[in-house]
Order: sequence, then structure tokens, then C-alpha cells
Amino acid sequence: MDAPRIVLALSLLAILLGAPQVARSVDQLPHGDESALTWKGITLYGVVDIGLQYQTHGATASDFVSYTTEPVVQKNSNGSVTALTSSPLSWSRIGLSGNEPFYRDWAAVFRVETYFNPTSGNLSDGLKSLTLNNGRALPAQTSSLDSSVAGQLFGGGAHAGVSSPSFGTLTFGRQLTVLADGIVRYDPIEDGENSGHAFSLLGGSRTAAGGGTTEDTRLDHSLKYTGSHRWLHFGVLYQVSGAGGSENTALQAQLGASGAGASADAFYAKKFDAISASALTAAQVAGLAPAYSPTNSVAATVSDNTAWALMGSYDFGGVKLFAGYERITFANPRTPLAAGFVDIGGYVLASVNNAAYENDRVLQVYWGGMKWHVTPDFYLAASYYGYRQNSYATGPNAGCSTSANGGCSGTENAVGLLGNLRLGGPFDTYAGTLWTGVSDGLASGYLNTSTLTTTLGLRIRF
Repeated sequence: MDAPRIVLALSLLAILLGAPQVARSVDQLPHGDESALTWKGITLYGVVDIGLQYQTHGATASDFVSYTTEPVVQKNSNGSVTALTSSPLSWSRIGLSGNEPFYRDWAAVFRVETYFNPTSGNLSDGLKSLTLNNGRALPAQTSSLDSSVAGQLFGGGAHAGVSSPSFGTLTFGRQLTVLADGIVRYDPIEDGENSGHAFSLLGGSRTAAGGGTTEDTRLDHSLKYTGSHRWLHFGVLYQVSGAGGSENTALQAQLGASGAGASADAFYAKKFDAISASALTAAQVAGLAPAYSPTNSVAATVSDNTAWALMGSYDFGGVKLFAGYERITFANPRTPLAAGFVDIGGYVLASVNNAAYENDRVLQVYWGGMKWHVTPDFYLAASYYGYRQNSYATGPNAGCSTSANGGCSGTENAVGLLGNLRLGGPFDTYAGTLWTGVSDGLASGYLNTSTLTTTLGLRIRF
């Protein structure tokens, strides 16, 4: 299935690049990239981002993980790894966007984005990386990460709607959530455009952006509205429910203000039946029913998640400071999911845990950092990140604060550093490092409790 999809995307690129009357436009370009191409109101844009990376503790590179490796320490982080990696700083992607005025200051808008791994040519597919580890012991596993991008043709997004400077923007479809927009805006490593996969705990693990589960960073079947009035900015998102009532619905809201170099936003997010997918254990593979295949089946923990967040920044002129705090509560789902439920990308939940949180799990996420534009073409960014988990274990482990059980209280800390140099035209180069370390409950079952990931990369944007 992957090859035809890649051919379709490349054919679309060739048609547009060969079309007559191609003009450059800055007004409608994603991220304000001057090198994108606009023809008859439709803008073609893309990013190819490749890096050379060394990790002190990691897993063998994957052809399907969106960024090839696991930049943040994971349970299967084992020996040292040197790899050519996809998308260390930005999602490698090709996309189309449109902005067509139709009445006064109103315009019809749309965007579709395909995410791919330039090191392998495959569509980015986090869940496929999990299935490739089904039945494998931790030391034998390759890199694998759950993701909101699961091999969809338009994994980055596919939405359309209307927009007006006075009204705001209303879109429908698959899109980045309001909360995820905030994380991108207020993470000093990401700062409005980059994903910061290899240099940020928030970018390398989308737990915070997804309000507790990385699959919810982007939501299908969603309605999203964003707008501003003078110094206020606001947004709401709703994921439309199916026949199961509250099953798979989501609601998010954002309210903020900006002025005199300062910006701050408050966020609320609620997701019913949030799915955290993982590889099947050897015992689970051995017990698979005939209807399930190890090639498209995963295990899952299901929860109802509630998140509150406060984020802010202040621009001194050349130096910009960032800070944020998010509190995420995980509870057992009000509407349990049964084995056989079809997750994003068509993957099947073969083993489902609906009872992981007899006591609510509370995860606190906090960060702070800066971005310094040393020259117009060179900037430095640095940030500290932290996770703190309560003890939600029951029975003999109740109140624990060791690594004996994943429900014990625990912490994760990270420090990210990044330098980026614009080379001119569509090219820029960058280098940086990310250290992450886990302890107590958040280190339960880990082969190693820390890793240092250092990356040198080159990015091309068109």
C-alpha cells in the first residue's frame, strides 16, 4: 500500500511543478515560507529534513517511526546507536493549501499534508513500528513509538473551511488540536513551526500535545475554530461522536491574550476513550484469536483524559523566554472499548486494558527556556522539561515511590539544546542535543534510565 501512495504524492508534485503560470506568493504560505509555490490560489509546499544522530542508549532505527529513532529514553533503549534519521527538527512532508476569496473578506481554505520518512521513502507510520515489535523481548526490539500519524495518505492533516480576518477560521476534518497548537507555539525548541523531535521532550514525546496520549495530537472528524479580537485570541475544537454517545469525542478550548511582547494562553482538553497503543507481548501474540493478525494488531490502554494548561512567552527583542505547565488526569473510560476496535490507520486493538486507572493517574508537565536570535540567520534555543507522576498503584504497591511498578510516583527530566543556521534559499542546517532521564515509577521496566541524543541535520523547505 505504501508504494502507490508515495507515487500518488510524487505525481501530484510533478503535475504542479510543471504547471504553467506558476507564481510565488507569501500571503498564503504555511509558516511564511517564501520558497513555496502558488498557482491559481493553490500553494504547494514541502520539507525534507535528514540528520545524522548518535545516541548513548537507543534502539535500532526504524523505517516507519516518524523520526526513525527514539530520541527520548524508552523502555527498549539499549545500546549505543548511530543512524541517519528522518525529520529530527521538522516533519518531512509535502502539502497543498488553498485560500480562495469568495465574498468580501471571506475565503474558502483547505490544507492536506502527507508525512514521509526521507531515509526510507515510507509514509510515517508509528503504529506499524509497534506491530514490528509484536512478540519481541525488549533487547531485541527496534525503535517504535505510538503516534497520531499511522500511515494515512494525509497523516499530517486534511481539512477545509472558511476564514475571515474579522470572523476567524472554521475548519472541518483531520487537524492538529488547539492544545497541540499551543505546545508548538510555547515550546522554545519548536516555537511555532518546528516539531523539535530530536531536541525537545515535548516534541520527542507528544504526550503533552495529545492531552495525555500522542494519538490525540491530531483528531479525525473534528471541527476547529480559532480567532482573535484586538489583544484576545481564542479557539475551540470538538471531535464529532459516533453512535456510541461519548465514545471517541473530544472537546478543547483556549483563551489567551498578547501585547507589549508578552503572550499567555490557558487551555482545557477532554478526550473520551483516549488510546495509548503498544506492541503485543509474546504471550499476547501466542493467544491471538484467529481473526487477528500480528501484522496489524496492537495492545492498548484506554482512558478518559482531562488536561489543563497554562503557557506563556515574553519577547525582549532578540531573546524570547518561554514557560508552560500542564496537568493531565487519566481515568478509566466511561465507555470501555472492546477487543477488535479499529484504531487510526486501520490498526486493530487485539488486547485492550480498560481498567488501568482504578486510582486516577495525574501527570504534571512543566518546562521553561529561551530562544536567542544571535543574528538574523542564526539562533540558539535551550529548554528544560519535567514530568512528575503521582502514585496511583493499588494493592501492595499503593503509595509506592520506586521503580517496582509503573503506577508508583516518578519523574522524568530533560534538557534540550539547539543551534540553527540559515544557509540561504531553502536550506538551513542545525545541531543540538537532548538528554532525558527517568526515575522511580516512570522508569519501571526500562533497560536503561537515561540517554543522550546528539544530532546534526540539514533541512530543505520549498
